[in-house]
This record gives sequence, structure tokens and C-alpha cells, in this order.
Amino acid sequence: MNGFDDPKAVARYTDNPPRLVPGFADLQKMTRLLLAETASADGRILVVGAGGGLELKVFAEAELGWRFVGVDPSAEMLKLARRTLGALADRVDWLEGYVSSAPEGPFDGASCLLVLHFVPAEERVAMLKEIRRRLKRGAAFVIAHHSIPDGPERNLWLDRLEAFANTNGVSFDKTNGGARTLGERLPILSPEAESDLLRAAGFVHPQLFYAALTYRGWVSRA
Repeated sequence: MNGFDDPKAVARYTDNPPRLVPGFADLQKMTRLLLAETASADGRILVVGAGGGLELKVFAEAELGWRFVGVDPSAEMLKLARRTLGALADRVDWLEGYVSSAPEGPFDGASCLLVLHFVPAEERVAMLKEIRRRLKRGAAFVIAHHSIPDGPERNLWLDRLEAFANTNGVSFDKTNGGARTLGERLPILSPEAESDLLRAAGFVHPQLFYAALTYRGWVSRA
């Protein structure tokens, strides 16, 4: 059982992103604005990694005409998302699984926040292609997750993330290497590699819109 399947861990999930991700609330607001650049007022949005429901709630409250397909492999995280959205959950079609099982669309936009750093590097292009082929031509796609420059300062950025988390009451296990274990356990790529993956999947004009310690975010077009 991983943390996203453990009901007790899932119950605490909504507390952690604001304490671990600098500017978390504004990241969600910016994502919604970027999606709205190409999505109509009655657009249909694909949310990949919808568990928890935090960004879905922001999108649904701001864009009253949007409907959503929320995809996540964790049943427990989808339960939490439904609770997070409350009455707004009726505007979401929930799917337990992966993007390859999502409806064909075409969608007016898609987001994938704090997800891709869990996906093995060799599987990302295939996943990104599955998202792209479900989007209308020119639709916006927004991603954000861990992305650290290669080189000797890699661990410095992880140390900075740990320091930020500490100020918010989150402690990494120093006996197991602290935040540096993220760099060992997660397939964290450089910003240059991330842009290359988007292009390899067929997305055009990837633009960096968010950079906060170890996190980066891009918007591109299908």
C-alpha cells in the first residue's frame, strides 16, 4: 500500500501541499487562468491526477460553466476529491485509472499538477501523448511538478525545499537523507528535459510560467 491508497494518509493530504509547495494557491489560480485562455465558458477540462480535488475546486468555483473529467488511479484520493468539492462534485465525471482510460474528448484543456514527478521518465512521453490526442487543436495544457537543474547544485535546491517545509511545520526524515531522498527516489528531471518531453509528445511552445524552489510549471498548446 502506498500513501495514496492509505485512508489515514489520504485524510491528511489536503494539509500538505500548501506547506510543501511555495505559492500553491496561486499556482492553482494561474493554472485556471492559463486554461481559460483557450477554453470556452462552457469548456470541458481533463484533470489528470484529480485525487484530493484541490485544483478542481478552484477551477469549478471560478468557471461556473466548465465541466470536468477527473482521472486518478487511487480510489481513496478520488473519495477525498468528492468530499473536497461537495456540491460541485456533480460537475465532474470521476474515473479511477490512468489517462489512457479517459474519454477520447476532445477536451478544451487539460492540467496535470504535482503528478509527473512520480512517473518514470521513460513512460512520460507516452502519457503526454495520451493527453495531447484528447485535446482540441490549440488547447492549453498545464503541468507543474518537481524539476531541478542538473549539476552540483541539485542537492542545494532540495535542501532549500526542506528549509521551506520546516518553516511550515513539515519535517523531512534527516536520518534517511532528508529532502535529498526525493532526488534519489523520484525521477526528477531538469527543466530542459521537461520542455523536450513536451515537444516530443507533440505539444508546441512550452512556456515556463512558475518556478518555486524545486518546482516548475509550464503551459503549452496541443
